[in-house]
Amino acid sequence: MSRVKGTPKTGGRKAGTPNKITGTLKEFLSDLIDDNREQIKQDLESLSAKDRLQMIERFMQYIMPKQKEIEFSGTMTEDEKYNLEDLPEDLLFEIADKIQDAHAKKLLNK
Repeated sequence: MSRVKGTPKTGGRKAGTPNKITGTLKEFLSDLIDDNREQIKQDLESLSAKDRLQMIERFMQYIMPKQKEIEFSGTMTEDEKYNLEDLPEDLLFEIADKIQDAHAKKLLNK
């Protein structure tokens, strides 16, 4: 039977208590990847360029937050083009994405 709406929750884990299974699984997977870095690198190198790029892209989603796509439709003077502090944050993210894409392509061509 469910509890009556408005009554406090009883039992279960306290707020902020980590899930033990999730924690141990994350640690296991982290150790597995860490212990097999060279093999993973060799496996990636054996893939076609297209498949390798797809795998790297899949890995990146776990270490880098996804950025939403944006467009900058304004105009800038020559002075504004070189002052990054004054650029809108979404434009900075777009620039960062382009740099990351270029870096990933460079890594694939090694």
